[in-house]
Amino acid sequence: MFEAGKRNWTSAGVGCALLLMALASPHARAQVGGGVSTPPPPIQVIQPQINSQTFEGSVALKMVKPGVLGLSLDEAIQMGLQHNLGLLLTSQSTQSARGAQLDQLQALLPSVNGKITEAERENDLEASGLRIEGFPKIIGPYGYTDIRGTLKWSLLDLSSLQNYLAAKHDFASSKLSVEDARQMVVLTVGNAYLRVIADKAQVTADKAELATSKVSLSQAEDRHAAGTAPKLDVLRAQVDYQTQQQTLIADQNAYQKDKIALARAIGLPLAQKFAATEKVPFAPLEKINRAQAVQEALANRKDLQALEQKVAAAQHARKAATDERLPVVKFSGDYGDIGINVRKSHGTGDATGSLDVPIFEEPKLRGDAQKAQAQLNEEDAKLSDLRGQIEQDVDDSILDIQSSEKQVQVSESNVALATEELKEAQERYSAGVSDNLEVSQAQQALAKADAEYVSSLYAHNVAKLSLARAMGIAGREYKTYLGGK
Repeated sequence: MFEAGKRNWTSAGVGCALLLMALASPHARAQVGGGVSTPPPPIQVIQPQINSQTFEGSVALKMVKPGVLGLSLDEAIQMGLQHNLGLLLTSQSTQSARGAQLDQLQALLPSVNGKITEAERENDLEASGLRIEGFPKIIGPYGYTDIRGTLKWSLLDLSSLQNYLAAKHDFASSKLSVEDARQMVVLTVGNAYLRVIADKAQVTADKAELATSKVSLSQAEDRHAAGTAPKLDVLRAQVDYQTQQQTLIADQNAYQKDKIALARAIGLPLAQKFAATEKVPFAPLEKINRAQAVQEALANRKDLQALEQKVAAAQHARKAATDERLPVVKFSGDYGDIGINVRKSHGTGDATGSLDVPIFEEPKLRGDAQKAQAQLNEEDAKLSDLRGQIEQDVDDSILDIQSSEKQVQVSESNVALATEELKEAQERYSAGVSDNLEVSQAQQALAKADAEYVSSLYAHNVAKLSLARAMGIAGREYKTYLGGK
């Protein structure tokens, strides 16, 4: 869970309950006059930029372990790398690309086939229109055995060679895409895990705030029974208490749904009970050199390298379309033994060389060239855009880190101030100096301060994780960045 630090309380009636509020809710409580509080807005979930929703699914394990499974961030990510659907589908695409490369390779290699023929024939010459006086009408039966091998080979086919090189680059691109998919799994699972931690802290804080509201309600009821407080104080405290009950119900529901989302991303059976065990405290990141970060991102990002391979493949495909105009030199031949049987046979064979030249295929040749050029232009444009997107990803992450770090520091100070405010309000109410409106408002202020602290801490950690992804090093250094180094 998020660590929000400990605070000292002097009010004996609420000390134990309020101490739990150190694990604050990421929801903000609206401060409203008259002690009436409104339900907080849901936590602002930071969604990573995911290419496909497939990274939110998985191929789930079938076995459910008894009891509650303790799950650390490392364990969750390792499970995601084994079972996440997005990574598995990307890996399958690599196999398809490898198959396409082998298909193109075969066009450059000789094709050799063997054939064994055992024939038995009888011919009717008269039925074939051959009528010769004194010549037999029926020939046969007769038979022969033919054992033969054939060879076909395109000795010179530059278009096929370029197509093979294009397929080779496509295969290299698909392998790099798998590495990039691993980065996406780390970002997706890491974000889902941090969200579960935030939800857990929120539910814990909600329970503490509910206990605090219960104490305030009991105080108001006791003072009203003693005749030292009006009925309004009791009503105000009841509204606060019931509103907090509603908030706790909603937050518990969000917590369970986010746990399901995490389980889906890493392949845990939905029937498996588990608990997030990781603690992610506030750890400021060392000063970041923007230029160095961008340079490292351009050198490490696997999606950029994959797209560069796509551009190279498109260049070879364009060259293949141009080379369709060139002659193709082919050779074909066969050799084998033929005879009445294997013992009475002799070798026969033939060899043929050909030169194929396209003469009247201009519309097709131009069409193929234009389609290949359009594909090359598209890949070039994507590559240029991705370089700019990588710089933007780095800049956005750095700005988010700097902003959320300042928010953590400010909200931590606000927690201390709100704690002191609540302490003063409770003492004034206990002394009969004021009604419980100040207490109600102080409770809301503390809840809001705690919520802002946890929200900013969540945003800070996600921003650091996003920076590691933007720089292409999330797969191996995500924990280092979460640790602040």
